[in-house]
Amino acid sequence: MPPNPRPIPHFIADSTQEGIPHGRFAERLGEAFRKACAELADLPSGVEAAEELEWFPERTWGGRVWVPCAARTDGPEGTIELFGHVSYAQPEEGEPTDLRAAADFTDVLAEDNPGWKIDLNDEVIGRWRGENGRAGAVTLVWGRPLVQGAVAATAELELETVDQEVVSDGRFTLLALDALEGYGDDIFMQVKLWSRRAQELASESLYA
Repeated sequence: MPPNPRPIPHFIADSTQEGIPHGRFAERLGEAFRKACAELADLPSGVEAAEELEWFPERTWGGRVWVPCAARTDGPEGTIELFGHVSYAQPEEGEPTDLRAAADFTDVLAEDNPGWKIDLNDEVIGRWRGENGRAGAVTLVWGRPLVQGAVAATAELELETVDQEVVSDGRFTLLALDALEGYGDDIFMQVKLWSRRAQELASESLYA
């Protein structure tokens, strides 16, 4: 076969191994996430993450495990969603180490946007560099289907599938390249939902 004119990496992250955190480990992750929330400079006074956090399936990339999170709480002008992730190093033996958390918040909620088919959050966690200045953003994406029947989610770049995962308990996590540079026009990720019969149920850009 001839050389690939766009040799970008596909499926760069490990598939989820542990699924959605629970028990004492979820509590440990929650402590790190709440601390990151408390350090948000522009979070309204008195607002903090609720005791019940919504965890998403973990993905592993770059020697770290990444676990997204979301939480609803009351703000001075209505409901706020806190969101972010906790990452950690997982040695071959022993407990996870080097926990790091990032958090942000929004008052733009899925229930206020009936046209949404997927409720998405994302964050760039790294950078991929190709030949001749070509590059892309390694991006963690997590979300909830807002349509019935979704069993899998994919990340696509111009119809090339670069990641996929099952939907677990109404949640999914993807980790793939986004915002490719140096291939003419910039190329952005599309997140798609699929039914058990491999029918496309929804497609959303991270930039909609």
